Amino acid sequence: MAAEEGKADAQLFQLLSNLLQQVESLTNQEEVELRSKIEALGLEVTKVPSKLTKNLDELEIARQLDKLSAKLDDVDEMISSAMAADPQVQSLLSGTADVWMPVITATADERRNFTASIGDDTFEEKAETSN
Repeated sequence: MAAEEGKADAQLFQLLSNLLQQVESLTNQEEVELRSKIEALGLEVTKVPSKLTKNLDELEIARQLDKLSAKLDDVDEMISSAMAADPQVQSLLSGTADVWMPVITATADERRNFTASIGDDTFEEKAETSN
């Protein structure tokens, strides 16, 4: 179960990285700050909690969630400002929203099902092409 979540997380951050590369190639500008924030968020999401974190109280958990929310808000702000500043960025993100938006807004269970359905689709496509 945790491995499936990790795989979905890795796919999401790979997709974000690929989208950023496309944006950079379209704009001929390197988005160092945004790339850094995406990588930092990816590391934070995939980080394995230490044994000490199991003993966190509700207040500490709330503080940690607030920190993560602030990081997500930063990424959201950067994406929004990039979209506002460059119509190509907006077009790229809008054109691919059907790919990345369900992954970002999904619950953990939905993301596991999403990952499973991607595997099923790949299997079905291979079966169809071999006939």
